[in-house]
Amino acid sequence: MAKKRWIIPPEHNGSFVANMEMVLDVYKRPIDPKNPVVCMDESPKQLIAETKVPIPASPGVVAKYDYEYSRCGVCNIFLACEPLAGKRMVKITERKTKLDWASFVEEIAEQYERAEKITLVMDNLNTHKPGSLYETFPPDKAKALWDRFEFVYTPKHGSWLNMAEIELNVLTGQCLKRTKVSLFLKPFKHGFKILRYFFTKHKKMACKMHCNLYTKYFKHLRQLLLDFPPFS
Repeated sequence: MAKKRWIIPPEHNGSFVANMEMVLDVYKRPIDPKNPVVCMDESPKQLIAETKVPIPASPGVVAKYDYEYSRCGVCNIFLACEPLAGKRMVKITERKTKLDWASFVEEIAEQYERAEKITLVMDNLNTHKPGSLYETFPPDKAKALWDRFEFVYTPKHGSWLNMAEIELNVLTGQCLKRTKVSLFLKPFKHGFKILRYFFTKHKKMACKMHCNLYTKYFKHLRQLLLDFPPFS
């Protein structure tokens, strides 16, 4: 029987609570084009190929794929979203290195060229550091790029506070399992879909500093895309 996995945060951890407070304070900010709040996450995905020609769908009959497949390596998906504006961007890379992350950060900056400061919420992955900018770009460019951002990190073992992680789960469930990556962005060309975030400071109990503080409200995080349309 397969084990059911849970997110178990550390108990009595002041650092966890402090970082959680910081992230929730950022999420309370009103929408501001001069200082947008953007969430970023990344995830590796396995590439597979069919070994037999699938049988296409017909009226009343679903398409059929053979259970055998061949492995074709992995790729990495970068995703950034601005929850209050309903904007998101996706990039596929062959690897997940410091250079790849720094290049994606540069693209985010280009998308928000009129912003004075971009608040970027992300997890504590070792590549998500300012040093990656200096290892990728000349010092002057790295400094100029860093100055455009305010980096806000989720707590260690608390990446579920990052709304971009939930967006990636939606992308995986509705598109990647059906190999329709491009369909994820298509609906938003005709109208934005904002994110609804239910885990707020009013629903926390930081004084207890206990894991029940986080597991009790974990369900609310998974409800933030309430009216998210299915992809076909």
